[in-house]
Amino acid sequence: MDDVGQEKEIGKDGLKKKILKEGDGYETPINGDEVEVHYVGSLLNGTRFDSSFDRDMPFKFKLGLGHVIQGWDDGIKTMKKGENALFTIPPALAYGESGSPPTIPPNATLQFEIELISWTKVKDICKDGGILKKILTEGENWQTPKDPDEVLVKYEARLDDGSLVSKSAEIEFIVQDGCFCSALSRAVKTMKKGEKTLLTVKPQYAFGEKGREPEGDDECVVPPNTALQITLELVSWKTVSEVTSDNKVLKKILKEGEGYDRPNDGAVVQVKLIGKLQDGTVFVKKGSDEVPFEFKIDEEQVIDGLDRGVKTMKKGEVSVLTIHPEYAFGSTESHQESATLPANSTVYYDVELISFEKEKDLWELTTEEKIETSGRKKEEGNTLFKKQKYERASKRYEKALSFIEYDSAFSEDEKQQAKVLKISCNLNNAACKLKLRDYKQAAKLCTKVLDADSKNVKAIYRRVQAYIQLVDLDLAEMDIKKALEIDPDNRDVKLEYKLLREKVKEYNKKDAQFYGNILAKMEHLNSASGARNTQVVPMTIDSKA
Repeated sequence: MDDVGQEKEIGKDGLKKKILKEGDGYETPINGDEVEVHYVGSLLNGTRFDSSFDRDMPFKFKLGLGHVIQGWDDGIKTMKKGENALFTIPPALAYGESGSPPTIPPNATLQFEIELISWTKVKDICKDGGILKKILTEGENWQTPKDPDEVLVKYEARLDDGSLVSKSAEIEFIVQDGCFCSALSRAVKTMKKGEKTLLTVKPQYAFGEKGREPEGDDECVVPPNTALQITLELVSWKTVSEVTSDNKVLKKILKEGEGYDRPNDGAVVQVKLIGKLQDGTVFVKKGSDEVPFEFKIDEEQVIDGLDRGVKTMKKGEVSVLTIHPEYAFGSTESHQESATLPANSTVYYDVELISFEKEKDLWELTTEEKIETSGRKKEEGNTLFKKQKYERASKRYEKALSFIEYDSAFSEDEKQQAKVLKISCNLNNAACKLKLRDYKQAAKLCTKVLDADSKNVKAIYRRVQAYIQLVDLDLAEMDIKKALEIDPDNRDVKLEYKLLREKVKEYNKKDAQFYGNILAKMEHLNSASGARNTQVVPMTIDSKA
């Protein structure tokens, strides 16, 4: 209240403000907000030249967009709701040298008593004043659509004079693909379900320099460089998410599921599903009768994309999965239940997740169950390895280890069983990494095995293979010698030793050729400079003090 009645300067251009009545709260409007004010304008001699009270109607305008004199834009930004203030505005921030005949003379300093009644938040969507959004009806919840989502909207676009440009009762489009003009896709990403907004759109986000021809009898031309007023309502939208990071398995939610829980690896799921091609040809239909189709996640009972997609769903959810060939039936023709799929087919599944039973989480298992589950996961990894599915096998071995990693609660007998499993899983995973050419990781896994069992010849042998590929030939030789000490007759190790000697010879030849080329160049330089002694003398230090 201390500021009431005191005149203070705002900025450095001579604008002065005296608060006549304090406002409420702490918030003040910002550029783009639509403010509602009552005002009285006077010259310094007291002559009144304008008043909203005379019209018995508050004045509305968008702040900071040059719709009023600069002094108003600068001054009202400092006001709170309900505040009444007297502003003294110098000519440079008012009507300047020309004035506003007949009521305002040239170079006139003006006084405005302004009451800020309220303001409506207007969002500057692109941060350049190009699309201003005023909320007419608040939406529900907090979520807003993203680029891949499919939105259902109503819109009505008009020129500033009210002429109709375009109107749509309901239209559906993918956000990133856009609709009508670029402003719609940009604006809809800021909206909640059920929200209705008024967009003030500058030409660069409407139809720019080209304008637009009418598409219906009741529509008007949009001249070049024309702004639009668009009323936009977000009726609903279908969320589209990326199931895989390479964007080759997409999920569009048609009906939201219940709660937060989703199936995990090993969960048994019950679904209804229909598989289609892009042209609508149905190639499979399961679970549509009284008995749902059941399968186990991460057991290769269905195509990989379906496995991954269902794993992201909630109970009761209905979604459409778009699955590219890499996660579907690949590059060969595939004979399915109701149709033959061409090679490299992208497929679409309508899926309803009826229910699921999750595999027990680690914390739910007894120590005995942990060892049993770990052993089962290891065997699953072995099966995948035999099928040459090395990446999936590797993950299965890592999963097996996760059940027995922390064994402090195990009995001595269980600790011994866990040790055997750890050695086996790490050893088998090292074999996967060798197949996947991840030689550093293969060497690390072998080292883990040797930390637990220093005489494990298989671990030494696989680490040798990794070292040879990494060209750590000295380390490879040390390991081979150690392996032969433990098992002198091991045929695999002897073969690896032979390969190592060939590698060493090969690298020695390369080294000899490399250094031979350098010596030849040095001899050529010496002879060119007339040097008599062409022998290469090793560099020595200067022996003088």
